[in-house]
Amino acid sequence: MGSIDLYLQLGFKHISDLAGFDHILFLVALCAVYRIEQWKRLLILVTAFTVGHSVTLALSSFGTLTIPSNIIEFLIPLTILLTALHNVISKPSTEVTSGMGKNYAMALFFGFIHGMGFSNFFRALLIRDDSIVVPLLGFNLGIELGQLMVVGVIVGIAYLFLNVLKVKHRDWNVFISGAAAGIAVLLMNENKFW
Repeated sequence: MGSIDLYLQLGFKHISDLAGFDHILFLVALCAVYRIEQWKRLLILVTAFTVGHSVTLALSSFGTLTIPSNIIEFLIPLTILLTALHNVISKPSTEVTSGMGKNYAMALFFGFIHGMGFSNFFRALLIRDDSIVVPLLGFNLGIELGQLMVVGVIVGIAYLFLNVLKVKHRDWNVFISGAAAGIAVLLMNENKFW
């Protein structure tokens, strides 16, 4: 299993699998405040998230970082809840370019947590520990491509509601963020680690 293509496909399938809806739900919450016209900022945001989970996926795969899975399974929906709350509480951004602003730092940090969630699945795919670099690269690229596909669908649906059906952006954000927060609370309750 050393082929980068194989791991790329596995990463893509892992992120686009509806059984792993917690990650898709995080992307939904992450995208709720953005319009299609802000696609560059959204692309940078999703890439910051990917960088974060790539780092912890690598660290956990090399055995450098380990956090019990029951804690990670609680923290992942917590990231969804915090993102949804941030969407509703924060004032709309008016800056044209923000570099690595607070939204990007938050996405990077939450990516660290989600990377730990991917680590068990990724380690199960490995046959030999000595050939981890190519599988890690392929898997992360697959996840990024899968995330971009999911974000494309989310932005397309948002475009339909905001531009065609003329739903107010604030109403859209509150509805989507509220739904994500509600599901996140249910997931946190299911995954209590105390």
